[in-house]
Amino acid sequence: MIVDIRKWKHVFKLDPDRELTDEALERVCQSGTDAVIVGGSTGVTFDNTVELLARIRQYEVPCVLEISNQEAIVPGFDLFFIPVVLNSEDPDWIVGQHHAALKEYGSMLNWDEIITEGYIILNGEAAAARLTKARADLDARDVAAYARMADKLFNMPIVYLEYSGSFGDLELVRRTGQVLENARLFYGGGIDSLEKAQQAAEAADTIVVGNIIYSDLEQALQTVNVKFDRTGR
Repeated sequence: MIVDIRKWKHVFKLDPDRELTDEALERVCQSGTDAVIVGGSTGVTFDNTVELLARIRQYEVPCVLEISNQEAIVPGFDLFFIPVVLNSEDPDWIVGQHHAALKEYGSMLNWDEIITEGYIILNGEAAAARLTKARADLDARDVAAYARMADKLFNMPIVYLEYSGSFGDLELVRRTGQVLENARLFYGGGIDSLEKAQQAAEAADTIVVGNIIYSDLEQALQTVNVKFDRTGR
């Protein structure tokens, strides 16, 4: 399957460590979303990742593994996203784990399937922020600098603003998008209705909907109906 992330407007994110019925998964995968990302901050294992992949593969939706745990790398996904937490105060989340993975698997990788994400975690209370020791108290200039670093210095295809569970500062998201020239701006966090999805879609190139799938599936499915009107991207 040829997958072009630059055409993605809406994606669902599924956590292998959370329960989702077969019926709910079918509705997610056949909702019209552009892709499904598999990943999570904690509790992700090889076994629960390969099980979720097998279930998703019943459908034609593109399926991506966002790798946060070297032990949970599972072949068979269309793409593999490699997060680099740019605002982490622990170098392990910037180059350390990446070095270890490439030392072990570097000669086996198909680089056409691998995409680097410049992650900027902006909710200091989130599990992802605590796990990665992300410095989340950033102003717009800080975030813009990280975004430019990802876009121009490191040529990362994705800049991902992650609010993880809370609805973010969309003016900051919008201003961040304005400094990007090549990278695609992903936004994730607190999208629990069509209205919030619409607001996020006006600020970012691609919106990521996750937690609401597990608490209110109907609201989650409504977010696919968002209208995108960002131009020049």
